[in-house]
Amino acid sequence: MLVTVTGFGSVWRRRLGKDPNDPMRFARAAYFNTTGVLVNGKIRTRPKIVGHARFNSTGGFNPHNPLRMVNSVFECAEPCVWEGEIKVLFKRMLSAPQEPDYFLVVARASEIGRVDVGSTAWRSEGSLLISFSESRDDQEVMLLMPSQGWIRTDLGRAVLLPFVSWPWIARLQLQHRPSSI
Repeated sequence: MLVTVTGFGSVWRRRLGKDPNDPMRFARAAYFNTTGVLVNGKIRTRPKIVGHARFNSTGGFNPHNPLRMVNSVFECAEPCVWEGEIKVLFKRMLSAPQEPDYFLVVARASEIGRVDVGSTAWRSEGSLLISFSESRDDQEVMLLMPSQGWIRTDLGRAVLLPFVSWPWIARLQLQHRPSSI
């Protein structure tokens, strides 16, 4: 499965190799990304749906500059549920971009409006919710979405639209609801 990263969640965790004498301990680190929200001035997970995207240093992920990975296409394992958490392993970054099967999308209420995750038809068919954090009016949601996938919010529908010339790149664009007269 091929996935383009369009953005990352607010929370990062790192796991190093267990042997402190291993000279490759840092080179083999795993990095976990999930959603988070601002609580009392600090980013906290506040998960309603628990899950994460995992990146390995050996797969081409650079933890010192994760934003350089945005719009990169990764070969990924199929998503799985383990101990009640949804997990997606990003195995390796491709050396040349290809059209992906899915996009890793992170959306915030401040950008697209509030989502009602419990409601029916809040997201397009084929989209997979990985993680969802919420505290008061603040929300962050992480999904795997196909091209043309959408999320329904209180402001309208946000649609994932790929670039025509670069189909491995897509942006979530809000289509506002028409105001009532």
